[in-house]
Amino acid sequence: MPRPAEERRCPRCDGPHAEDQEYCLECGAPLPANTGVVVALGSAWRRRLGWYPGDWVWPALLALLVAVAAGLVSALLLAERSSSASDTLVRTEAVRATAPQTETPPEPTTTAPTTTGAGTTPARPQKPKAGPTLVAWPMSRSGWTIVLDSVPTVNGRVGAVAEAKQALRLGLKQVGVLDSARFSSLHPGYFVVFAGIYETQADAQSHIIEAHRHGFRNPYPRQITP
Repeated sequence: MPRPAEERRCPRCDGPHAEDQEYCLECGAPLPANTGVVVALGSAWRRRLGWYPGDWVWPALLALLVAVAAGLVSALLLAERSSSASDTLVRTEAVRATAPQTETPPEPTTTAPTTTGAGTTPARPQKPKAGPTLVAWPMSRSGWTIVLDSVPTVNGRVGAVAEAKQALRLGLKQVGVLDSARFSSLHPGYFVVFAGIYETQADAQSHIIEAHRHGFRNPYPRQITP
């Protein structure tokens, strides 16, 4: 049913227009359809506020309402998920706190007994194998050796022994410590760290490269005479 003439007004300038008029004669704006929800809403807006921004305001308001509703729904879903996660964490911690903790005692270690013809006897613990030890220069024997280092006797024998043991750990053979004062071929006043007991100078010279390979910088052959 067509609207009365007093209700047919331009949404931009509020000028009156005819029923079949397509454009406003006052401002030239395209005129909306004479029937429908948008026209009714526009008329109500003008009656209450006295001005009307245009029909575009209704799609904008609808989009705004949709966005607000979507935001509210998202916030509610996030709050619900956060609450569920917190409840699950609290329940898990409560179960852990109340669950009895049991520890399995270590199993005793036993040593299997040895069986002989006379019966069963307890097994004896095996002693660890002894490593290489320092050697002493043979009594009243002349020969050749490789001098690894000479430590003044005023510094004590402990340092020379420690260096000799280090040479053993590095893999050198027949390592020991001499008191130079007891041998006529050596200058007194030193503890001599040596490696090897050889018959000739050539034999001693041929093993110097081994001492070099184990980290000793200045090894040299030396005759040892009681």
